[in-house]
Amino acid sequence: MREPVVLIGVGEMGGVFARGLLRAGHPVYPVNRGDDPAAVAAAVPAPALALVAVREDALHEVLDRLPGPWRDRVGLLQNELLPEDWRRHRIGSPTVISVWFEKKPGQDVKVILPSPVHGPAAGLLARALATIGIPTRILDHEEELLHELVLKNVYILTTNIAGLAVDGTVAELWARHRPLAEGIAAEVIRLQEALTGRSLDRDALIRDMAAAFAGDPDHRCMGRSAPRRLDRALALAREHGLGLPRIEEIARGRGAGRD
Repeated sequence: MREPVVLIGVGEMGGVFARGLLRAGHPVYPVNRGDDPAAVAAAVPAPALALVAVREDALHEVLDRLPGPWRDRVGLLQNELLPEDWRRHRIGSPTVISVWFEKKPGQDVKVILPSPVHGPAAGLLARALATIGIPTRILDHEEELLHELVLKNVYILTTNIAGLAVDGTVAELWARHRPLAEGIAAEVIRLQEALTGRSLDRDALIRDMAAAFAGDPDHRCMGRSAPRRLDRALALAREHGLGLPRIEEIARGRGAGRD
């Protein structure tokens, strides 16, 4: 039997990882909402991985309560994730996967692109996901990880925010409203630069976003979380004194983004 894995959050996405981990021979110990993580940590103090599979808006609360024995064994898979999100909790080198597959209730997994993964347990996650037919790419360097995290943020925020203005698929967005998509993406990249304190390769990010569009051309732009993502982007921009004119215009059109 392989080393155990702790899974914090067993929703749709957590369930996918649980299935792969179990098929790969890892016992999985779930921590559900309302459970005491310290009690689970007492029983499983040294898992191969403590994979946090909660939604992004619950991440910081979970990391605040993370038991000490798990802090150097953390795995993260959230959208809108950047290094500062784990560094603020004094977590040094987590295993991070940028998820490029979907799992909706009542539907099987839909792969868009191979999911890049980096960190101490990258091989473990890659092997586990391979058992259920989900491809991954193991990254060698933190710089690659930063690009992949920013890329996913650019993809999600651009499509969701554009979808609030011109609903449709990502293929339709790129074919019919490309100036809008590129304009929003440019503002999202500026926001990512402010959040990371880094200068980013805009051309590479736009190119890779278009490749993701091609990987799932029928993907709908506007998910249920789109209004919340718009509000979060504008709140972060205000915190950093950053103007995002195109995104602000979309917010005004919806009566959103106000203090």
